[in-house]
Amino acid sequence: MCPCRRKTRFLTTTHLIKATKSREFLVSSSSLLALFPMGMVKFFAFLWSVSLLGLKVLVLGKFVVEKNSLRVTSPDSIKGTYDSAIGNFGVPQYGGSMAGTVLYPKEDSKACKGFDEFELSFKSKPGALPNFVLVDRGDCFFALKVWNAQNAGAAAVLVADDTEEPLITMDSPQEDDTTLKYIENITIPSALITKAFSNELKKAIRNGEMVSVNLDWREAVPHPDDRVEYELWTNSNDECGPKCDMLMGFIKDFKGVAQILEKGGYSQFTPHYITWYCPKAFTVSKQCMSQCINHGRYCAPDPEQDFTQGYNGKDVVIENLRQLCVFKVVSESKRPWIWWDYVTDFQIRCPMKEKKYNKECADAVIKSLGLDHKKIEDCMGDPDADTENPVLKAEQDAQIGKGSRGDVTILPTLVVNNRQYRGKLDRGAVLKAICAGFQETTEPSVCLSPDMETNECLNDNGGCWQDKALNVTACKDTFRGRVCECPLAQGVQFKGDGYSSCEANGPGRCKLNHGGCWHESRNGLTASACSDQTNGCKCPSGFRGDGFKKCEDINECKEKTACQCPECHCDNTWGGYECHCSGDLLYIRDHDTCISKKAQEAKTIWTAVWVILVGLAVAALGAYIVYKYRLRSYMDSEIRAIMAQYMPLDSQSEVPSHSHDEHAQNQNG
Repeated sequence: MCPCRRKTRFLTTTHLIKATKSREFLVSSSSLLALFPMGMVKFFAFLWSVSLLGLKVLVLGKFVVEKNSLRVTSPDSIKGTYDSAIGNFGVPQYGGSMAGTVLYPKEDSKACKGFDEFELSFKSKPGALPNFVLVDRGDCFFALKVWNAQNAGAAAVLVADDTEEPLITMDSPQEDDTTLKYIENITIPSALITKAFSNELKKAIRNGEMVSVNLDWREAVPHPDDRVEYELWTNSNDECGPKCDMLMGFIKDFKGVAQILEKGGYSQFTPHYITWYCPKAFTVSKQCMSQCINHGRYCAPDPEQDFTQGYNGKDVVIENLRQLCVFKVVSESKRPWIWWDYVTDFQIRCPMKEKKYNKECADAVIKSLGLDHKKIEDCMGDPDADTENPVLKAEQDAQIGKGSRGDVTILPTLVVNNRQYRGKLDRGAVLKAICAGFQETTEPSVCLSPDMETNECLNDNGGCWQDKALNVTACKDTFRGRVCECPLAQGVQFKGDGYSSCEANGPGRCKLNHGGCWHESRNGLTASACSDQTNGCKCPSGFRGDGFKKCEDINECKEKTACQCPECHCDNTWGGYECHCSGDLLYIRDHDTCISKKAQEAKTIWTAVWVILVGLAVAALGAYIVYKYRLRSYMDSEIRAIMAQYMPLDSQSEVPSHSHDEHAQNQNG
C-alpha cells in the first residue's frame, strides 16, 4: 500500500454488499467505535489489521462530498440552481465559473468508447457557448468517460447518476499502464449530478430545447479573509508507483510557489501524515512489529507490500515523524517554508530505489540545511518506547473530519480553508484553488501572474466574442478560469453578453471600426451609421437601413423628395442628390426652387447697400450719444463750479474766490 486510495472504502447506507465469494463484509462505524473507545483512529487500525489478513472491508464513515453550484439558465421549465459533486480528477475551475450548452449524445451515451468511432464532435463553433456533454454512469471508469468527451471537444462533462442516491465523489481509478495514459492528461472539469435532475435535462434536450447551464466553483472554497490556510496529507514513501511519482513531482514543482506564499504571510501551510493503529491483539505479530513503532500505536503499510524484503512500514513511519519534526522546528524559528526544502532534498538524495532511505541520509540533509539536529531528535522521541508520541498522536486526531471537512481517507489529500480539494494534483490547478481561497482584491501577485493564466482563450477564443478587425476579444484568462467579459479598448468600453455580442459604447466609440455600425467609402467619401451622440446605429441622411449591416442610398430623384420645381433637373448621387436649373436660373436648395441669376445678383447688390446704410446709421447714432454725454458732463461741471463760489455745497469744502485773493495780494504788496 502507498499514497493512494486506502483499502477502506466509505459507502452510503443504500449500497448493497455482496459478501459471498469476495469475502467482503459490512461493519457499521457505530458498532466498531463501541468496540474501540479511542475512536475513529483505532477503527481505521482495525481495518488495516484486517486487511493484513487478506479481507476487503467496506465501511460507513464521514466522507464529505465537495460540491459546486450548477445553475440552469434555460429553458424556463427547469431553470434554477442544483448541486453537483466535483470530480476528483481533471481541473475544476476553483474561484471561477463556466457557462455552456448541454448536449446528450444519442450514441455511446456512457462514453466508454471514443466518440470518433461515431463521428461525433462536441467542439463549439466560434462565438458560441462551450459544449458540456451529459453522459450516463456505468460500464467504465468515470475518468475514462471524461477523457473520451475531452478528446471529442467537450469543455466539461456532467455524469448522470443511474441510482437515486445522495451525490458521491467521482474518483480516478488505481493507476496502471493503461489508465496512466489518460488520467494525468484530463484538463477539463467534471461533476456528477443526480438521476432525477439528469432526467429533466434529457427530457428538455429531447424536446428540442436549448439547455444552457452555468457551472460555478466560486463558493467551492471558502474565502473568509486575506490569508489561506491549507494542508497536504502526504507520505515519505516514494516506491508505490504512479501515485507516489505524481505526489513527489507535485511537491518539487509546487515548492517555489508555496515558499513565496509563506514568506509573504499570505498562507499558513501544514503538512500531515496518515498512520494506522494496530490493535493490541496483533501487536506481537510479525506484521505489526515490522510495520509499526511505539508498540503498535503508529503504523504504515509495507512499501513493497512484501514483508520479506526491502523497507518496512516502520521505516516509513519514522521518516514521516522526522519530516513532521522538521516542520515543527523550522516553524518555531519562524521559517516554516524550510520544510519544502527538506522534503524535496530528501526525495532527491535519499530514494528507496538507491537504498538511501535511512537516518544517515536524512541527517546529511538536515546538516546541509543548517537545521538543529538535536531539536529534531528530541521531537521524534524513542520509537521503541511503549508510550504515546505526542506528534503522531496529534496526526491521528487530525485525520478525523471536523466541521465542513470529512475524514482523510485518500493519499494524497489537499485541504484548502477546511475544504478538501478535488481535481488534478498539479501546480497550476492547486494554485488556482488556493488563490480562490482569498477574498477578491486581496490575492497576492503570484495569483495574478501570467503563469496562472489558463490559456483557454487560445482555443477558439474560449468561445467568447471577438472582433478580428480591431484585434479585441471578450475572452480573459485568469486564475479563476476563462471569463467572457466585453473589453475596454482604446478608452472605449464595449457592452454586451461577452459571448455572442459586444458593442462599443459611449464617446469615442465611432473611432473603433465605426462602433460596429455600417460604413462604406466611395470616391474618397466615407459614410457611417455611427454617431458619438447616440449609442445605436442609425443610417445617415441620404441612406436607409438597419444601420448595423446595411444602409442603402436613397434615390431622392426617383422618389421625388427633392428638386421638384418645374425648371429643375435632378441627378442622384451616393448619399445625396444634385439639382440643376435650366438656362440662367440658379437653384436654391432651402426653398427647392430656381431663380434668375440676375435677380439674385441684384438682390445681392441691394443687400450690400442696405448693410452699408444700416452700418452708417448705427455709427451716427453712436457718435450722437457720445456727443450728448460729453456735452452734458461739461455743462454739469461748469454749473457746479459757478454755484460753489456763492453757495458751497454740503458735500465739499468752500471754494476760494480767485479775484478776492488777487486783490488781497495787491494790497499787501
